[in-house]
Amino acid sequence: MTTTNEALIQEFYTSFAKGDAKGMINCYHPDIIFTDPAFGTLKGEKAKSMWQMLLSRNKEGLHISFGDVKATENTGSASWQAKYTYGPKKRKVVNNVTATFVFLDGKIVEHTDSFNLWKWSKQALGLSGFFIGWTPFLKKKIQANTNKLLHSFISSSKNKA
Repeated sequence: MTTTNEALIQEFYTSFAKGDAKGMINCYHPDIIFTDPAFGTLKGEKAKSMWQMLLSRNKEGLHISFGDVKATENTGSASWQAKYTYGPKKRKVVNNVTATFVFLDGKIVEHTDSFNLWKWSKQALGLSGFFIGWTPFLKKKIQANTNKLLHSFISSSKNKA
């Protein structure tokens, strides 16, 4: 099972690097729980929609690399890096992320991404990120904004269907 789970993580990030949200989502269990500093905790379809939204917004200039993939029968981990531009000012961001996974029925059922939100906010938000990027206030504001964007993305996707 270890090799299979390592291959599953490899498939997830290879799909991510190719901009293939469907490939990423195929690695997820229907009851997926995703957590990271920017979105908080997302479950099921919200977690899957997040990847679709992120990839649809960053078609050009997104570079994903990954490595240090490890897995056991039940858990796994990987390190990955995203390079992209953010926001209207097109600020360059390099985000180094540590991911952990829990597997169920040959799929990823829990996925947690950890990264330094202050480092991210300094790059993405400039001076305001530098000065208040470490505060719980800004973390809460970032999560509110990202979840609002996700809600809008999901609503507009349903209207197109």
